[in-house]
Amino acid sequence: MSIHEEHRTHRVGWLRAAVLGANDGIVSIASLIIGVAAAETTRNDILLAGVAGLVAGAMSMAAGEYVSVSSQSDTEKADLELEKRSLEENPDFEREELTNIYVQRGMTPQLAGEVAAQLMAHNALETHARDEIGIIEGAKARPIQAAIASAGTFTIGAALPLLTAWIVPLSHVIAAVAILSIVFLAALGGVAASAGGAPIVKASVRVCFWGALAMALTAGVGRLFGVIA
Repeated sequence: MSIHEEHRTHRVGWLRAAVLGANDGIVSIASLIIGVAAAETTRNDILLAGVAGLVAGAMSMAAGEYVSVSSQSDTEKADLELEKRSLEENPDFEREELTNIYVQRGMTPQLAGEVAAQLMAHNALETHARDEIGIIEGAKARPIQAAIASAGTFTIGAALPLLTAWIVPLSHVIAAVAILSIVFLAALGGVAASAGGAPIVKASVRVCFWGALAMALTAGVGRLFGVIA
């Protein structure tokens, strides 16, 4: 009987950005809508604030992800270039360094030396990138992928509470947005956990708790400023 193990670490790059974007879209726009609605404003004011928040948030998420992941990518490239030069100038030192790494992982010195020599003969830079620096091809930083995933899922997440505020009666906007946003967050937590192979219930509860807290605090602020005004 053949056994197939499905690993998911290759999804880390886009999955992190996608979950962050969707979560931020739901929480920030739902909180914004609830805060504005709590100040006893009109539906047009609520929808205008929501749309403005959606556009600004999506652009901010895309820019933020691109800049931060680009910094990670630049660091990886600099480390690889440094390693490439060292392999060209000091191959014996690099082979000994790799041998010591394998010895620390449990190999005998003789076997570690043979493995290091064979792997370096196959692809020295890739071997050192993986085993010395910790850069794995499937988990390398990809700025454009992260930016698109984050902005796209933010827009989808933000659209859910915005559509709710548009459809339900004005008197029920706060309750409807709050309840449905919790449902959306629970579903997001479950989907993200399933995609990453993590416990579904734990992830859903975690996402719902922090989302509910954010909406409650924003509603309180909106109510306070509505009373003051």
